[in-house]
Amino acid sequence: MQMDRDALSAFLDSEFQQVAGMFVIDTVEPMAITVRLRHDERHLRPGGTVSGPAMFALADVSVYLAILAMIGPKALSVTTNCAIDFMRKPKSGTDLVCKTRLLKLGRVLAVGDCLIFSEGDDRPVARASLTYSIPPRS
Repeated sequence: MQMDRDALSAFLDSEFQQVAGMFVIDTVEPMAITVRLRHDERHLRPGGTVSGPAMFALADVSVYLAILAMIGPKALSVTTNCAIDFMRKPKSGTDLVCKTRLLKLGRVLAVGDCLIFSEGDDRPVARASLTYSIPPRS
């Protein structure tokens, strides 16, 4: 691994100030990461449930950070594809927890799989699959 939890958190805070404080990295392992979206009213849609865009952001950031943990701070890695299934309404008033694993980490493409849970519930609320393009290594 090239970056640990502290290095990833510092990178996220410095390079993506627009999301500072939204995400917390719980664990980092080879080819896997667990990231939390802190509960906040700004993530809710009418009806009081977490919005789809907020869940997409959690999955997207999680795969991005899992890749960076393995290859180092390559800020220009970008999402090329995402598919997300929303399976059930998240619990009200709780953080969302995204358990991510990298299925493939190649020279130019990475593929990640995410399961998103309401904190304290073992039933997933969403599943996402993302593909990232990795810039050439120098």
